[in-house]
Amino acid sequence: MAAQSLLSESVLGWSIFTFILLGILAFCWVYIRKFQSRQESEVVSTITAICALAIALITSALLPVDIFLVSFMKYPNGTYKEWAANNETRGQIEDTVLYGYYTLYSIILFCVFLWIPFVYFYYEERDDDNVNKCSQVKNALKYTVGFAIVCVVLLLIGAFVPLEAPPGQNSTQWEKVQYLFEELGSSHGLPALSFSISSLTLIGMLAVITYTAYGMSVLPLNLIKGTRSVAYERLENTEDIDDVEHQIEKLKSKCNDGRPLSSRDRHNLQELEGKLQVLRRRGRHLEIAERNCCNKVGSALRPVKILLGIFFILVALLFAVALFISNLDKALHSAGISSGFIIFGTNLTNPLNELLLALQPVFPLDYILITVITMYFVVTSMAGIRNMGIWFFWIRLYKIRPKRTRPQALLFLCMILLLIVLHTSYMIYSLAPQYVMYGSQKYLVQSQMPSAGPTSGNATFGTTRICDADAPEDQCTVTRSYLFLHKFWFFSTIYYFGNWAFIGAFLIGLAVSCCRGKKSVIEGEVEADDSDLSDDEYVH
Repeated sequence: MAAQSLLSESVLGWSIFTFILLGILAFCWVYIRKFQSRQESEVVSTITAICALAIALITSALLPVDIFLVSFMKYPNGTYKEWAANNETRGQIEDTVLYGYYTLYSIILFCVFLWIPFVYFYYEERDDDNVNKCSQVKNALKYTVGFAIVCVVLLLIGAFVPLEAPPGQNSTQWEKVQYLFEELGSSHGLPALSFSISSLTLIGMLAVITYTAYGMSVLPLNLIKGTRSVAYERLENTEDIDDVEHQIEKLKSKCNDGRPLSSRDRHNLQELEGKLQVLRRRGRHLEIAERNCCNKVGSALRPVKILLGIFFILVALLFAVALFISNLDKALHSAGISSGFIIFGTNLTNPLNELLLALQPVFPLDYILITVITMYFVVTSMAGIRNMGIWFFWIRLYKIRPKRTRPQALLFLCMILLLIVLHTSYMIYSLAPQYVMYGSQKYLVQSQMPSAGPTSGNATFGTTRICDADAPEDQCTVTRSYLFLHKFWFFSTIYYFGNWAFIGAFLIGLAVSCCRGKKSVIEGEVEADDSDLSDDEYVH
C-alpha cells in the first residue's frame, strides 16, 4: 500500500512537471518565431534559441516541483505519510529532485560555455562570403575554447574548495591530495557544480538588476498608459514629412544659379534626406498598423489591459516590500557578512511568505502561486530586455523587435534569460525564505499536561507547528534548491547586497516609467540607425 502511495504521489508531481514542460516548449517555439528575422533566420540558431529558452523556463519550473515533493511527504497534521515514513524512501525522493537539478544545471553550463558561443561565432563567421563551412567550424571552435577553459577552471575551483576541516599539518602530501579527491567523491560533485552555477548566478544577478527590475516597472505601466492614437501619429508624421521636404527644397534652391553648396549645407542636406527616409518608412509602418486587426482587438480590450497593468504593478510593489523586509530581517538577525546573511526562518512579518503559508490548507493554491511568481520574474525579464535591447555597458549591441531580431540577438537573449533564471531561485527564496526551505511541511510536537479526569497523571498532547529552523532534523525536509543556494557563504553575501541594488533599480525604473508618455504603436520598429534594413519582411 505504501509503495502504491509513493508511486501515485511521485507520478502526480512529475505529471505536473511534464504538463508544464509541454506548455514551455510550445511557448518557446511561438516566442522565438515571433521575434525571429525572416530574412536572416537559420535552422541551427533557431533550434538553439528555442532549446536554450526552454531549458531556462524548465529550470525555473523545477523549484515549484521541489517544494511540492517535500511538502507532499507529510499530512497536514504533521505526520509522515505511510510511503514517506522510511528515511530511505524520503532519501530516494530527494535524490530524484537532486538529479533533476544536476541535469538541468549541467545543461545550462553546456549551453552558456559551449553550445551558444559555438553557434554564435559560427553564424558570425558566416557573414564573410570567402569563408567555407570547414573554416567556419574551425574559427567557431577556436573562440569557443576560451569559454570552455573558463568552465573547467570554475569546476576545478568548486571541486577542490574543501567544505570541511582539512588534514593536519603532519599529514603527507599524498594524504592531502587523497583528501581532496575524497571530498569531491563524497559530495558527488555538488560543490563543483554549485560553485560554477553560483559564479554564473552573479552575472545573472547583474542581468536581474538591469532587465528584470526595469521590466517589473515598464510592463505594468505600459499596459495602463496604452499607446498613442494611430490616426494622430499618422497626421503628425505627415506634417513632419512636409516640414522636412520644405527644408530640403530650401537648401537645394541655393544652388539653382549653379553655385555649389557649402560643406555645412551639404551636411545638413544629407541629414535631412536621411530623416525624410526614416519618416517615410515610419509612415508605411503606421499605415500597416492602422489596418492591423490585432491593434483593433487591442483597443477593444483596453479595460482589460488597464486592470492587468494595475494587478502587475501591485504585484511588483508587493515583491519590493517583501524583498525589503527580508533583507532587513537578515541585516538585523543574521550573523552578518561572515555567514552570508543566512537566517533560518523569518523574524519579521513577510507578507508574501505569510500569504503562501496561509494558502497551504487549500491545495494546490500555494503551488500555483509559487509557479506564478516564478513565471512572473521570467515574463518581466523578457519585457525588460524587449524594451531596453541588449547592451554592453553604454553600447547597445542588439535590438529585440518582432519579426526583425537577428539570430545573434536571439542567442544573446536566451543566454541572458538562462542567467536570470539562475538568480531567480535566490530572489524567490528572499521573498519567501521559510516557504522555499520547507514548503507546506508541518511537524508534531508532543507535550504533557496534567490530566483533568478522575485519574491523576499527565496526558500527552500533540501540537502541530509549521516547519522552521527549530524543528527536529528528522521531522522536516529541506528543499534541494536551498542547499544549492547556500553552499558557499560568500556568494550569499553578494546576493544579499544585490537585492538592495535590485530594489533601488526597481524604484528608479518606476520613476522613469511614470515620467514617460505613451509609447508609439510602432515603438522600436523604425529607427534611424537601422534604415538600411529592408521593410519587406515586416510588410509581407
